[in-house]
Amino acid sequence: MKPMDPEEFRRQGHLVIDFIADYYKNVEKYPVRSQVEPGYLKKRMPDSAPYDPEPIEQILRDVQNDIVPGITHWQSPNYYAYFPSSAEEFGVWVHVDAAYAGSVCICPEYRHFIDGVEKAHSFSFNAHKWFLTTLDCCCLWVKEPGALVEALSTYPEYLRNKASETKQVVDYKDWQITLSRRFRSLKLWMVLRSYGVANLRRFLRSHVKMAKNFEGMVGMDKRFEVVVPRNFATVCFRIVPVVTKEEAANSFNARLLERINEAGEVYMTHAVVGGEYVMRFAVGASLTENRHVILAWKVVQEHADALLASS
Repeated sequence: MKPMDPEEFRRQGHLVIDFIADYYKNVEKYPVRSQVEPGYLKKRMPDSAPYDPEPIEQILRDVQNDIVPGITHWQSPNYYAYFPSSAEEFGVWVHVDAAYAGSVCICPEYRHFIDGVEKAHSFSFNAHKWFLTTLDCCCLWVKEPGALVEALSTYPEYLRNKASETKQVVDYKDWQITLSRRFRSLKLWMVLRSYGVANLRRFLRSHVKMAKNFEGMVGMDKRFEVVVPRNFATVCFRIVPVVTKEEAANSFNARLLERINEAGEVYMTHAVVGGEYVMRFAVGASLTENRHVILAWKVVQEHADALLASS
């Protein structure tokens, strides 16, 4: 079999791009969470690879019919399950893990949240969480790269080369355990070039504004409470306990979140803060608009109504 000729590559490339564009166009029509059970796909797979090549059209149909139902659609505008940032200090090495919220610190009004970061030895944030970059992409700054090289470098003969040994290039294999990794920096470079700082800031601020709107709607319903202050685009909230036992209140909120996620219209995660079970509403998907936030709150209220009526 000969490699694909340029024109056939062009034709198939167009088909794949159309497939992806159609997916994004219709993504909010899918239930957010996977609708299949573990083992579903194995039953639909043939026993062996095809003997003869299959047309791209058939492959895309199989992706649509067999793969898409098992996807958690994290690009859905109704996906609200991102994770907050944290920072920990281990001994003399201070690492700031601004996994989620680090992105918004490109906005001057949020820069104060990382005041003192210049004293840290390393800083990272996940561009794939809130910076319009595909999975997986983590940005890491290290004040003293020599510490990583000293701990992680390896020099078997077959890896030696003039450029690395004369320090003409940074050999990133010495910054990590593995010898290689995916080249996500190119994708991040494309995001920076395609959007520019002004549009990236506008995108992040719009998400903060939508989360603030959601927080306001929660505050207007006396059955609910915002458990911790909202700083960015994540709102931690719960049903106000109608019983004195915290364990019963936690169980009730857990059942509420389970009902919401099982319905498939929106998806959220939870956390336990000071012993209190809370739901986390985190705006972060690139396609989310305020209408989706309003819908999400209506979904929460509807399931809360049903659960309260039955309990």
